[in-house]
Amino acid sequence: MLIERPNVAQPTPEEKQHLERLKTVINNAVADGKISRKELDDIRAATYADKKVTVTELELYRKLVLDKIETGELQYDW
Repeated sequence: MLIERPNVAQPTPEEKQHLERLKTVINNAVADGKISRKELDDIRAATYADKKVTVTELELYRKLVLDKIETGELQYDW
């Protein structure tokens, strides 16, 4: 399914840096194939670090965590 968001502005350099940090936190959390409650809390903290949640951040979380849980590549560890 193609989703278009024509009114979305390009991310600022600060937003890009925040997304890279979030991606790093997520990748470190899922590297072992399991995600603990603490790792999930760390991801949430990194997401809210700039006091806002963007669609791009949610898509990143969906792609790197939720989709992997759905396919069995990642499991909850609690």
